[in-house]
Amino acid sequence: MSCCAPGVEAAGEIARAAQALPSTEELILASRIVNEGERQSDLSVPGIHCGACITTIESALKALPEVVQARVNLSSRRVSVVWRESVDGRTTDPQGFARAIRDRGYDAHLFSLAAEGHDRLRNQLIRALAVAGFASMNIMLLSVSVWSGADAATRDLFHWISALIAGPTLLYSGRFFYYSAWNALRHGRTNMDVPIALAITLSYVVSLWETLHGAQHVWFDATVSLLFFLLIGRTLDHVMRDRARSAVTSLARLSPRGAMVVTADGARDYRPVEEIAIGAHLSVAAGERIPLDCRVLSGASDVDRSIVNGESAPVSVEAGTRLEAGAMNLTGALLVEAVATARDSFLSEVIALMEAAEGGRARYRRIADRAAQIYSPVVHILALVAFLGWGFYDGDWKHAMLVAIAVLIITCPCALGLAVPVVQVVAAGRLFAGGVMVKEGSAMERLAEIDTAIFDKTGTLTLGRPRLVGRERVDRSNLALAAALAIRSRHPLSEALAAAHAGPVRLLDDVREIAGGGMEAETPEGLLRLGNRAFACGAAAQGEGDHALSEVVLSRDGRLIETFRFEDALRPGAKEAVAQLRAGGIDMAILSGDRAPAVARIAGQLGIERWQAGLSPREKTERVADRAAAGHRVLMVGDGINDAPALAAAHVSMAPATAADVGRQAADFVFLHDSFEALPFAIETARRAGRGIRQNFALAIGYNVLAVPIALLGHATPLIAAIAMSTSSIVVVANSLRLRGAPPAFSRRKTADAPQTPLAEAA
Repeated sequence: MSCCAPGVEAAGEIARAAQALPSTEELILASRIVNEGERQSDLSVPGIHCGACITTIESALKALPEVVQARVNLSSRRVSVVWRESVDGRTTDPQGFARAIRDRGYDAHLFSLAAEGHDRLRNQLIRALAVAGFASMNIMLLSVSVWSGADAATRDLFHWISALIAGPTLLYSGRFFYYSAWNALRHGRTNMDVPIALAITLSYVVSLWETLHGAQHVWFDATVSLLFFLLIGRTLDHVMRDRARSAVTSLARLSPRGAMVVTADGARDYRPVEEIAIGAHLSVAAGERIPLDCRVLSGASDVDRSIVNGESAPVSVEAGTRLEAGAMNLTGALLVEAVATARDSFLSEVIALMEAAEGGRARYRRIADRAAQIYSPVVHILALVAFLGWGFYDGDWKHAMLVAIAVLIITCPCALGLAVPVVQVVAAGRLFAGGVMVKEGSAMERLAEIDTAIFDKTGTLTLGRPRLVGRERVDRSNLALAAALAIRSRHPLSEALAAAHAGPVRLLDDVREIAGGGMEAETPEGLLRLGNRAFACGAAAQGEGDHALSEVVLSRDGRLIETFRFEDALRPGAKEAVAQLRAGGIDMAILSGDRAPAVARIAGQLGIERWQAGLSPREKTERVADRAAAGHRVLMVGDGINDAPALAAAHVSMAPATAADVGRQAADFVFLHDSFEALPFAIETARRAGRGIRQNFALAIGYNVLAVPIALLGHATPLIAAIAMSTSSIVVVANSLRLRGAPPAFSRRKTADAPQTPLAEAA
């Protein structure tokens, strides 16, 4: 059960002093720059357990003037704060963020993935569950004798023995609920553990009162069994959450804790990855993982890059090759140079994207959060109404108290609190298993709503690995000049052009990349431009001809001096993906900056009737906006800098892992595999996730519609109420886990014609 429990991880050590706040120096050192004058700090808050916790912490942080953005991740208990380095001339002290969280009753300390492996809370829950189970079985055995008609003396003795067993059990196994409830109340708040703590306490007190007066019936068995079922639900929830985010945990374990740094004098010094700066030289032996994003300085080896591209076949690397953190060095020793810090490396970026999948304030999440916020006052009012109503109705205030206790227990909205986050975490894990990363839960909701898909061409529908055609007919000096410009760009055609030049590359100063145009540089020979004809030649651009190959031209002072043509293959699975989208009723179009014949060729191969060519970034964005204005929900799929505005303008967006940094940052989804079938797979998963959330809402609401009247009418004992509440939570979790399935066929197969589930069936 996902109940709000601030500090529950520390509940096993209530007697110890609260952890000290992280120091200002530690927070600044662990933060990273995100924008000019803005930094981001990540804090671990182990007491986060539900939507009410998220709302409380985010509102407390957003009230601080220096905070730009605050986001809480429920699954990892991670709080990310983007803050200004100074406000009104005052330097910001980031310790204030941890203090604001502490003031709301939550412990906060520096976040570290290295600390994720040891699950202390799980062990505490299992021990508490074992104690509660052992106690409930023994009290049940004693109760059997009482129910069988034991004489008064024996009955009273068994009641006292049950009381002596139940008391310590409530203190030990119930400490999670007591600590959480007290921590909330002393900070002027309430949460879902307050009525639970009240219910088990009242049940024990009433039973103890009856024992003191020699009553025939007491409810120690119900009290301890209630605690046992509550702990079953909470333990299952904790374990299921851990399983749901196992992909993130597995990724974190792929990151080496340290690396061998080679100093200027040749000495070797082992350092934690967090202490390694950009430019450091590292020695990576065979069998070790690449610790940081780096560039090979010397050595040759085979490297397993499956974490990056999903391909199991190793690739050969040599001097100049760039490698991502987490890749496995298989055969030879390498000397590499770090090109990114641990926080900015590929592996950290992937982990951040995975964790962000649950951090978004999605529509379904907001609905569940609002319901959870009104829970405490409503349930207390219902319990009070039940107590007073039954008390005045039949005058049996003891029975009225038991009815109120049952209402407190049975109305706990744990199932509602689990309805959204478990599905989103499971869906994000399934997407990752299929090679798709999602930035936040709301992106999945938006992807499930699309009715139109718009594609870029080069690097999106095609592999983006074009080959220069007719190299032998190209002037070598012009090729060398073009390569000097192309080497400074990540555009697929530029990379292909640079790769086609085998000799040394001339270094040019003041090279600029113009989005949607190409590269330009001022040289002693004049203004060099490499890109499309309109950009390179301006008004002097002539007809493009009727050839269907991609084209890049080189000009000097606006005069054409060389034309380079390239051929590019479709992405694997592109035809199958388009067929599935069409079967799912999704309209499709291609918007490209390339020439009309090249775009027409790709559109014809895929059977896409609507396409436009020669578009600038602004024109692409306008076309996307036009479709949105017409009432369509548009998915934009693109990869380049020129696609970034259109990606941001779309209802939802996706980019391949080979996209430019700007494109990946603008996109809501990133797919790692070459296969384009990642697109219908992501849509199918998003639709299944939405259906699972709606089913969970129906289950949670249906449970309350049936259970609350039963409790109010006095037909549910505290024990039955506990069983019903725990069962509802377990049903919601089980329904969410149905989303877990085998990875998509395209991530496991070699051929492109393996059978698949049509997208239409997931609609």
